[in-house]
Amino acid sequence: MTIFYVLIAVLLLGILVTVHEAGHFFAARLTGLAVTEFAIGFGPKLAGWKSKKHGTAFSIRAIPLGGFCAFVGEDDPSGRHKDDPRAFARQKVWKRLLTVLMGPVMNFVLAFVVAALYFWIGGVGVATGIDPYVMQVAGAGPAYSAGLKDGDVITHINGVDVLDGTTDTLLNMISGYKKGDEPLHMVIRRGETTFETDMTPFWDEAEGKYRVGVTIGGVYRVEQQKISFLESVSHSWETCVYAGGMVLRALGDLVTTGEGLDQTSGPVGVVSLVTEQVRTGGFDAFLNLLVVISINLGVMNALPIPGLDGSRVVFLLLEAVRRKPIAPEKEAMVHLAGMAFLFMVMIFFTFKDVMNLFR
Repeated sequence: MTIFYVLIAVLLLGILVTVHEAGHFFAARLTGLAVTEFAIGFGPKLAGWKSKKHGTAFSIRAIPLGGFCAFVGEDDPSGRHKDDPRAFARQKVWKRLLTVLMGPVMNFVLAFVVAALYFWIGGVGVATGIDPYVMQVAGAGPAYSAGLKDGDVITHINGVDVLDGTTDTLLNMISGYKKGDEPLHMVIRRGETTFETDMTPFWDEAEGKYRVGVTIGGVYRVEQQKISFLESVSHSWETCVYAGGMVLRALGDLVTTGEGLDQTSGPVGVVSLVTEQVRTGGFDAFLNLLVVISINLGVMNALPIPGLDGSRVVFLLLEAVRRKPIAPEKEAMVHLAGMAFLFMVMIFFTFKDVMNLFR
């Protein structure tokens, strides 16, 4: 079963990579740019074929943790393809800009569409009430003496059902105790078993009320309610904006204070996370992670980091403003250096992830 869930995690990453690279590929097809290879994965080629019409090589490679859409003369520090009319650098700026942007854009589109369909088909969770439970038992007091433990559920007090969708009934029955009243007769549920006990509340001077020495928490009752397609689109937009904001805030904290560095993971850590989440949460968890990681991937690729799409966008915008390109050889060196750095970072986090697996 572990292998099954790992394959599910790899499938999720494969979907994200395929959609991202497909964004580049179809934008290139639309604008007439020549694509030399469309690959899912890195490393040795497992399978491949070549388009007779366009000459594009399609391949599936052994390491399913990325992919690429290669263009003629792209990242060509030697200038070998500078005179080729099909060379990427010789195409109009708007064509190249659209082709580069469509990778991250498609990750955002995927997240938005998946979330909208999920809400439309499955509905949205609406809180209809709250079930109280014993969140913490004080080290001394009637509850402790009666043997209550953290996580117990008080179902009845003096014959009254206190699981009525609020915490008010339970709390009011305890605080409403008066000196000289009979002890409160409680029915307690602990897992699959129930037991009964009596407690006499004590007067808490600081709180100004009677208590039994517990902190009450609550679990929301959630029901799925069907919504219209337009409502699902609205919910999807709000979800994607919130997730994108979370990614940007996390990146800001990481850069400014280093907060979250210990929680940052590479591909192995992501596979491990997806495996555990899907194992416990099923298909809902799979779709949730698909949305969140897709937005994460889109945001990361849009950053102006050498080697990523955002960096290429910066060079293209500079070219549009200057009305002449940066020397292709210099731009290629920047992107290649960035890719080398990113691979080193990936290796570092992969090593860290593997070490965490053995802890």
